[in-house]
Amino acid sequence: MGHFFSFDPESTVATGSDLKICGGYPPPVIPGRTEKMGHFFSSDPESTVATTDSDLSFSFDRNDMTLKFIEFKMKKFYTSDKKIALFNSDVMELYPEMPSPIVIISDGPYGIGGFPGDPPTPDELPLWYEPHIKEWSQISTPQTTLWFWNTEIGWAVVHPILKKNNWEYVSCHIWDKGIQHIAGNSNSKTLRKLPVVTEVCVQYVKKPIFTVDGATVEMKEWLRHEWKRSGLPFNTANEACGVKNAATRKYLTKCSLWYFPPADAFEKLSDYANTYGREGGKPYFSLDGVKTIKKEDWKKMRSKFKCPHGITNVWSEPPLNGEERIKIGSKAFHLNQKPLLFMNRTIQLSSDPGDLVFEPFGGLCSGVFAAHQIERKGMAAEINESVFDKAVERFKYVKTQLRLIQKVFG
Repeated sequence: MGHFFSFDPESTVATGSDLKICGGYPPPVIPGRTEKMGHFFSSDPESTVATTDSDLSFSFDRNDMTLKFIEFKMKKFYTSDKKIALFNSDVMELYPEMPSPIVIISDGPYGIGGFPGDPPTPDELPLWYEPHIKEWSQISTPQTTLWFWNTEIGWAVVHPILKKNNWEYVSCHIWDKGIQHIAGNSNSKTLRKLPVVTEVCVQYVKKPIFTVDGATVEMKEWLRHEWKRSGLPFNTANEACGVKNAATRKYLTKCSLWYFPPADAFEKLSDYANTYGREGGKPYFSLDGVKTIKKEDWKKMRSKFKCPHGITNVWSEPPLNGEERIKIGSKAFHLNQKPLLFMNRTIQLSSDPGDLVFEPFGGLCSGVFAAHQIERKGMAAEINESVFDKAVERFKYVKTQLRLIQKVFG
């Protein structure tokens, strides 16, 4: 295949046929899965846009630390720091090469016939989204948060597909655009409903799934099963955690009062069970039957979230306009462009610096643009070439947007 592109930040080209990893960022470990990455590099040392007709993707295998190259032909862009990757591609081609994201921002079809490929009615959305949702479940971990943008009815018809694929509903956030969104565009004499000035951004998390006797169970059931398997009375969990009754009442209950044991509490439960539990059943609280889950690994069993003061699930913000709105002449270039304020907010709520943000339906890639400003990594796919090119311009001409960036990101 000739020359390959290297991870080495000092060199854009390598000549070996069996390259060893020498940089970049490894994806999170998912037990039982070969780790893959979708990085692409340019053959032009002066440009971050790939210019060859035969550029390469690669997968990363933790077992032998080598890169397996696969030939791809697609238009792509990398920021100079290699932390953001945009692909002019059907995202279905990228899923097999995806590392595990911490944040997924889905802003795809609304079922209103708004652009080529957008179904004319919401009724077709479940069938449209289902293959993507299945892929999101494959690439995600329990640390992943999904932010699903749509209309109220669009979200309602897709929710059962998300639930079926182990996405757990957390909260619905409403973008209230205010009366200015319909000013001059509503005729109250002919309308048969109140004017709509809202969209929704719905928060989901990937549920961790455990196996008990060949059947899949949720965390609540698995925790109770492991304690019961140890042969210890349930009330001894309180002694294990050093509390009066909270451990039994909260961490090992079957009722709706159950909630996720903090890492310290989980470690105490595990240590107690493996110290005083039946010898024949050890180890307890283990995924592989060999070693117990450690405290740091247990922290990764749920999504990240930081709740700020003063922000609720109703986001009152006027329709996007002014210098942030990307236009061709006087008309908006992309009708579904989202405010950077919201992208920044959702990413900050559910990730840390260095985490990966993924936009499967990139559009103008507002999500990964925001991610780049707050020290996250980002990947996005956009199938429409003209929209992709306009998204790339946002990254190429950051210096012309400094006032906007300062306003949104501080």
